[in-house]
Amino acid sequence: MIKVLIVDDSALVRKLLTKELDKQPDIEVVGTAMNPYIAREKIFELKPDVITLDLEMPRMDGLSFLAKLMKHFPIPVVVVSSLTPKNSQNALNALRLGAVDVICKPGSAYSTQNISKDIIKAVRTASVAKLQGTEPASIPKANPEENYSSYKLVHTTNKFIAIGSSTGGTRALETVLPALPANLPGIVIVQHMPPVFTKSFADRLNTICNMRVKEAEDGDQVENGQVLIAPGNYHMLVEKSGARYYTRIKQGPPVHHQRPSVDVMFNSVAKSAGVNAMGVILTGMGADGAKGLLAMRESGAYTIGQDEQTSVVYGMPREAYNVGAVQQQYPLSRIAGAIVNHMKEKIKQPTV
Repeated sequence: MIKVLIVDDSALVRKLLTKELDKQPDIEVVGTAMNPYIAREKIFELKPDVITLDLEMPRMDGLSFLAKLMKHFPIPVVVVSSLTPKNSQNALNALRLGAVDVICKPGSAYSTQNISKDIIKAVRTASVAKLQGTEPASIPKANPEENYSSYKLVHTTNKFIAIGSSTGGTRALETVLPALPANLPGIVIVQHMPPVFTKSFADRLNTICNMRVKEAEDGDQVENGQVLIAPGNYHMLVEKSGARYYTRIKQGPPVHHQRPSVDVMFNSVAKSAGVNAMGVILTGMGADGAKGLLAMRESGAYTIGQDEQTSVVYGMPREAYNVGAVQQQYPLSRIAGAIVNHMKEKIKQPTV
């Protein structure tokens, strides 16, 4: 049984989350708190397995409470936040402080039914997640023979990298992407996140990466030196026109309960790019991306996955590995080097 403590200053939200979580046979809401001071006492008394946390509360804000919690009494935390640009920035800070996941707050753009599915999934995921420190893993200094930024990557418009990630993925991407050189072939990414949050995440990455990073728009060209992140609540596909690749942003039913879906993107890449693409699957719960990555491998793409030891949740990488989609597994600290090494060799080969 997963014991949950709900921390939120809204009585309505506490009631709604309690109602939805208590419907599940494997989840029990053992208590609620309207502010961090009450929450602190209930943590010691009730010993919850997972905490859901609002970020805007009286007396002490959620971020300050989270920082103290991760330092002194680390417990898996799911942030429950409203869909606003300010809250999305705070939510990203919460993920960097060690929160496992972030979901939309009831009353946001999503329906109550979607909120219910999201909170249940997030709590179950948090209960099995590996807690990390208060900052993303540091980027290892490159060895002299692996100085990524000094690689002579010839100009190419026909090679690119596709990356899929979910729980723990924001921190994983904040480790991998800054280690990549500015002249690398283009990257397309699906990271499971709510709308608004993906724009803030892309903006954050753009300040710390050598490559340009933006939230993808329909018709964006996949080009050297640029990272495109799928917008929340939209699928992203990659299509070929002439010798170039472009993104297609669309709605459509969720796949694996996700929109954007990694499988949707990977399958489109397998169809449009084949051997010209590279696939990477990172930490996350569930099986989204496994079949799509297998399709990429079968179409000639090189594929890698994050290993179990460094994954916050070894779900998506494991499923991909088990179906034969992953050619090589790497710890998070070696994935940037693996990407660059493969692309360095790949762009020497003739276009397919």
